[in-house]
Amino acid sequence: MTTPEEIRRRVEQTDAARSVRRAAAAQQVGELAHRRAAIIEQLEDVERELGDVLAEAQDVIGVDELARFTDLKPADLTAWVTGRRTGRGKRKKTTGASSTRSDMRRSSGSRTSATPGQAPGPREGLGSAGAQDAPERLVAQAS
Repeated sequence: MTTPEEIRRRVEQTDAARSVRRAAAAQQVGELAHRRAAIIEQLEDVERELGDVLAEAQDVIGVDELARFTDLKPADLTAWVTGRRTGRGKRKKTTGASSTRSDMRRSSGSRTSATPGQAPGPREGLGSAGAQDAPERLVAQAS
């Protein structure tokens, strides 16, 4: 019959291997989540910059013309320019390693992002509903 010490040793051995795998999985998920958050932040920066460029160029080129030249959807262009206007100052507080960078961005005005522990859904806003009639308004404003 197996002694209590031998049973304890076997359990500890089994638990040690499982703990190593659990820690590795948790670490990998954490690293990937941080990487994803950084990529989303970069994408938001690019979208904001696109909106700024589009807004500045409205007096010389309309959304429909830009869409023809760039092969982009007018709804996408419109979403970027309208997102630029309505998204200012609505960023949620974040914590973690990128909080200083987030604080700096928050002071300059930026879009809402997911909070830690909350996985943001797929990118939305590109070609979103409600922006479908906006290209005509932008063209009318640029004229």
